[in-house]
Amino acid sequence: MTHPREPLPPFFEGPSALGPQISVTGKWIPTKPGGLFGKSAESRAMRKAWEDIRAGGQGVPEVRSTEINDGVDQDAVLVHQVFSDPDAFTRYVSAPPAEAMTVLTKVAEPQIHLVRGVGVPAKARELLSATNVPYVFGEFLFGYEREDGKGHDPGLAIEVTAKWTCKPGAASYLEELKYWWQRVGTEAYSIEEGLLRFEVYQVVGEDALIIHETFSDNAVLQFHLSRGTAAKYKKDIDEIATPECYFFRGPVSWMIRTYSKFMRLPATYSR
Repeated sequence: MTHPREPLPPFFEGPSALGPQISVTGKWIPTKPGGLFGKSAESRAMRKAWEDIRAGGQGVPEVRSTEINDGVDQDAVLVHQVFSDPDAFTRYVSAPPAEAMTVLTKVAEPQIHLVRGVGVPAKARELLSATNVPYVFGEFLFGYEREDGKGHDPGLAIEVTAKWTCKPGAASYLEELKYWWQRVGTEAYSIEEGLLRFEVYQVVGEDALIIHETFSDNAVLQFHLSRGTAAKYKKDIDEIATPECYFFRGPVSWMIRTYSKFMRLPATYSR
């Protein structure tokens, strides 16, 4: 089914909350996971390597922040980095912290990494595509950030970054996928005041989108999934696309983790 493109509402027409920044969210797992009796040597070395990368980025203008979060109920780390602008991002990926990266790649395996920005430089995409890390590059389409959301409690907030890929067909479902996610964001702006930030990015070279959302707390996220816009439109989106990954950063409750399993979201939760 093809839907007509609707005009963007006024709150979607402003610039991305990212500004010139580039954000990268990805997941690493140890080559030998730990068992019931603790972490493996590889798992500890993986965490130490990322701590070294984070420490090396402190005071470096290119790196605005590096988060390292332990996965919930799995031996993994979810990493989130923010770079000041596209040029800084390109400089950083041109000369990454060699020693720590060498240790990291010996003891751990990268899973999908979602890179998003207003625009991701072609040079940076070429450099990263030549590595063994599965990067996906998303460029900003539309979204909003509530002005009153800047005062939310970061200890309660939950960041969700996900990739949805169109199912194969005689024609691309990409425009329809954009339509449905625009409906999600448009209605959420009115009925989900605790959805502080909502952004949609088009994946470069794929019929896919990256979605980024910030929820003020668990209650808002639970409403979004169970009775809000996610519940309302998921059936329509499921008909044309498949969720490839969902990364949750923040104190996601046990109830939400359980509920997302029923929604068949390939989710990684971090502390």
